[in-house]
Amino acid sequence: MSEVAPFAEQILEFFDNPGDTPYVIEHRHEEFTSVCPMTGHPDFGTITVRYEPAAVCLELKSLKLYFHAFRNEGMFFEAVTNKIRDDLARTASPVWLQIVTDWKGRGGVKSRVIAPWGDVPSAFGGG
Repeated sequence: MSEVAPFAEQILEFFDNPGDTPYVIEHRHEEFTSVCPMTGHPDFGTITVRYEPAAVCLELKSLKLYFHAFRNEGMFFEAVTNKIRDDLARTASPVWLQIVTDWKGRGGVKSRVIAPWGDVPSAFGGG
């Protein structure tokens, strides 16, 4: 499907969770870019990664490099959001995870895609 697929394990790095009690981490990447597979035009968005870490936490520089790997990928908004969710769930194995992508408007239409994994607390829109 995408050239990005094999690189999550090669790019993402982690460090041991320093906490003993549950807590939530939220990272926002405000300069995400990918390419519309229909038009070839760039898509710009903000990616929010929200999760409760289990054994490990995401290292930020590697997360930034992982996001940059999408820059030339032709993927729909929904595919990008679900791929990030699947990659982070597989590699970080958090207690729960939520990916929210907010896409810049084009033609007067803005889009938001939310992809949960695990039991996201109701405070964050989970069940």
